[in-house]
Amino acid sequence: MPHTQIAIDGPAGAGKSTIAKLVASELGFIYIDTGAMYRAITLKALRLKIDLNNEEAFSFIYETNFSFKDGTLFMDGEDVSRAIREDDVSKNVSLVASYISVRKELVNIQQDLADDKDVVMDGRDIGYHVLPNADYKYYLTASIEKRAERRFHDNLSRGIKSDMDTIKEEIRRRDHFDSNREYTPLKKADDAKVIDTSHLAIDEVVGLIIQNVREEEVYGF
Repeated sequence: MPHTQIAIDGPAGAGKSTIAKLVASELGFIYIDTGAMYRAITLKALRLKIDLNNEEAFSFIYETNFSFKDGTLFMDGEDVSRAIREDDVSKNVSLVASYISVRKELVNIQQDLADDKDVVMDGRDIGYHVLPNADYKYYLTASIEKRAERRFHDNLSRGIKSDMDTIKEEIRRRDHFDSNREYTPLKKADDAKVIDTSHLAIDEVVGLIIQNVREEEVYGF
């Protein structure tokens, strides 16, 4: 029986992770948060106190294990969902994610995690690189102000102190870094549907995607 893959891409703070997780729950699919994986590698690098500017120092990635349980990321058996949202990780994840060796290995892991499964996967290069043959592709976007506001409140709910202006600057820097890196930059797949989430509630976006998937399954359009 064929499996269904849903790819959701977009810049930092567009609501990808929350929306993808809810879509996966609604459909009974596995949720894979690729952005969390890059954050986790950054977290591990910081804990190992390696030189973040030395790509060769990231060889530990080949001995790192990832798994997802109910949408929660475990790295080497540890639930790192809260630790990967700390400021030090946020400030350095773009650099780490720009390394070709890191991206290639994580893409291999992501493709293995999605193989022969019904999955919803979100990130920045899913629709055109990680899962180029995904059945459904969406590109979520929003204004920097709205994305910063969401990230601020998300951090607040996690008990993480943050500053709105700092978050805005981090998002601007992340957008520039992600969109201009040489290898698999942030971009929309040619066949992805664009959804601007600036003035939409999370449940509205989830509803749009669920409706689209179910209509295509039933009517084929």
